[in-house]
Amino acid sequence: MFRRAPRTFSARRRPASSGSSSSEEEPGAEPAPGRAPAPAPAPAPPQDPGTAAVEGPARSRAGVLSFGSEEEREGDEDLFKIKKPSFNEVTFRIQKKKSLLPAQREAEESKKICDLESGTGNSEDTDEEKKEEESYSSQSEDNNSADSENESTPPGRRKDLSPVNIPSAACIESARRKRHLARTQADYLPLDVSNGRQVSRRRESSEESEDESDMKNLNFAPKMRTLRERMTEHMVSVSDESSEDEAQMKWEEQQIKKAVKLSQEIYSDASLCKSQPAKPKFDTSVSLPPVSLEIVKKRLTERITSLQDVHCAHQREYEKYMQDIESSKMTVKELEKNSDAALNYKFYRGMKTYVENLINCLNEKLKYINELELAAHALLQQRAMAVLKRRQDELKIESAYIQHLTTGKDKPTNGRLEGDEKMEILKTCEHRRTCRRQVREQSQKADHHEGMSSDDELTPTEVTEFQESKDNILEDSRKIFEDVHTDFCDIRKILLKFQEWKEKFPDSYCDAFVSFCLPKLLNPLIRVQLINWNPLESSTDLAEMPWFRAVEEFSNAKNSSESKRDDDPDQEVLPRVIEKTVLPKIAAFVQNVWDPLSTSQTENLVQLCRYIFEKQVPSKSEGRKAKEDLIKEVVLRMKKSIEEDVFIPLYPKSTVEDKSSPGSKFQERRFWSAVKLLSNVLLWNGIVQEDVVRDLGLSKLLNRYLLLNLLNTPPGPDNIEKCTKVVVCLPERWFEDLGNGSTLPELLNFCQHLLQCARVLHKNNHSDETKEVILLLVKVKALHIVEDFIEEYKLEYLKSIIGK
Repeated sequence: MFRRAPRTFSARRRPASSGSSSSEEEPGAEPAPGRAPAPAPAPAPPQDPGTAAVEGPARSRAGVLSFGSEEEREGDEDLFKIKKPSFNEVTFRIQKKKSLLPAQREAEESKKICDLESGTGNSEDTDEEKKEEESYSSQSEDNNSADSENESTPPGRRKDLSPVNIPSAACIESARRKRHLARTQADYLPLDVSNGRQVSRRRESSEESEDESDMKNLNFAPKMRTLRERMTEHMVSVSDESSEDEAQMKWEEQQIKKAVKLSQEIYSDASLCKSQPAKPKFDTSVSLPPVSLEIVKKRLTERITSLQDVHCAHQREYEKYMQDIESSKMTVKELEKNSDAALNYKFYRGMKTYVENLINCLNEKLKYINELELAAHALLQQRAMAVLKRRQDELKIESAYIQHLTTGKDKPTNGRLEGDEKMEILKTCEHRRTCRRQVREQSQKADHHEGMSSDDELTPTEVTEFQESKDNILEDSRKIFEDVHTDFCDIRKILLKFQEWKEKFPDSYCDAFVSFCLPKLLNPLIRVQLINWNPLESSTDLAEMPWFRAVEEFSNAKNSSESKRDDDPDQEVLPRVIEKTVLPKIAAFVQNVWDPLSTSQTENLVQLCRYIFEKQVPSKSEGRKAKEDLIKEVVLRMKKSIEEDVFIPLYPKSTVEDKSSPGSKFQERRFWSAVKLLSNVLLWNGIVQEDVVRDLGLSKLLNRYLLLNLLNTPPGPDNIEKCTKVVVCLPERWFEDLGNGSTLPELLNFCQHLLQCARVLHKNNHSDETKEVILLLVKVKALHIVEDFIEEYKLEYLKSIIGK
């Protein structure tokens, strides 16, 4: 059948010389330049066919790899041969030298010396020597056992394995020079100049390094195990064919490793070329563009600008670093000052425990405080509602009674007035008026008129019941904190705790926003003290209360010098306390307890509100809101009083002219009661907005009620007295900015009434009364009316009144 040609393994030259020669050269090939030709071995002696037959298989086993058996191979067949490179020629030479006997080694050295001295030799001898070296190297690399081959090798083969002569150092040096010259005179041009130079340099360096390694590796080769020893360890128990296969596989693996290594070197060279591009050479033949002074100046300017920008950036960065350094130094100093961490922790822990206990205590007592506060407020509201209801009932009964009398009948026939109860109410009301009149006579109040009293007196029984209920509430309020330590119920001691915190750690005190929390924290304690406080009475001043003085001292305390803050937030504690606690209480009194007809209550309330708004309440959004809420309640209460409490009846002229008649007296009382309400309303000027006060006092009260009564009153002393009282109630501030001799629009009708009275009095030759009326017109700045009146009646002496 078909027989596969055997593969022949032959030793390959070292990589340095593999490019110029191969393991098997042609007979006519010339030796490499610079290398001394090896001496040709002596021709082999003739052998008989048997010997040749025995020797042939041995040689083929040593250098040829065959895929068939030895019996199938014939000497004439074409064999499939593969050239196998040597692993390390220097190492194999050393192995070969070791394998020779000392006598053979000396003969080989002497033979090489003779050959080098003669310097002649043909190519056939060189080929035979190379073949011998290849056979020896392949013999050393062969995976089959070397001992079996030596035994099967005939004497003629052993004779061919005679040692060669080692050239001297001078010969080696001269061969190296020739080889270097041949490489430098290479007749080819590389594609890439830079890479070619680098590759050629690398080749030269690699060749030189290989030549040097040939000399240097001789010293270290004995330290390594020989290939024979390594192969013997692994291949002793393996047959010849298996050893050849394993050698082939090893060779292939080594070839793959070399290829991978070579590709990595090429890649590293390419990356090195890319990372280090060659500097372009300056070509003098290329003409450069002309350079002018402006271009140079422009480029220098741009360069300076860029450098300045960089310098500025560095300068800013430097300043930032310096600021960081300063802040770090300050932090270090603060940490050094606050080194007592244990004491600080103890203080904060104690303060936290104290505040928690205080809040728990106040939450526990808050429901009792709310109950007592509501009870006290309800008691005052009940009394105010009782007085208001009694006054309205008496007004209705008296008005009905007077209306019945004006009909001309002596006795009332209406069933509603026949009851003894209603008559008793009228007698009781008249008795109270008599008592008030006696008191005024004793106090010598000549400026008082009937009807200007508040008529809020209570019966002795009502006063006793009210006082008993009030005392019970106050007694219960004193028992609220009876079981509480003073540190948790005394406002002064509580504020001292926070004052200590502020003095020791001002920054943490401010960061905790204590000044915003204190008003809410002190609210229950302050409300307990305000249970007995009535803003409508002058018996108790707000500024004299203990809680007010304690909070005021705390707010006015000087700020610590260690604090970094310029402003002291504790200065707002008292205004916030008033805003959160006092103003809502005042608003509740205004809504449910305040009687606008009571001059004393109105004066006390106005004085308190003026003090709070001008000195205590801050001009912030929350302060303005609380103030606006209070003013809104005041306005609503005055509107309600004008609508419900003002009543001025109109009777026939005959009834009014009789001053002793009950109708005339009742009408006078109702008029002066409305004048009193007008005076109380105008007291809010400066607190309530001016346009609101003018609308309530002038438009709704003066023009709607009082002016009707004045028009029905005949000109005379009574009318002048009433007009004078009305003008006295008007605030002088309203007339300061008036110009062009005109008065307020709401007073035009009132001024016309005064002008009519002046004309009547002048006609009746009452010069004094006329002058008084003119003075009233001057006070309300009705100068045009006065001038017209003086010109009309030629009263030149009155010009001095208006300053002309």
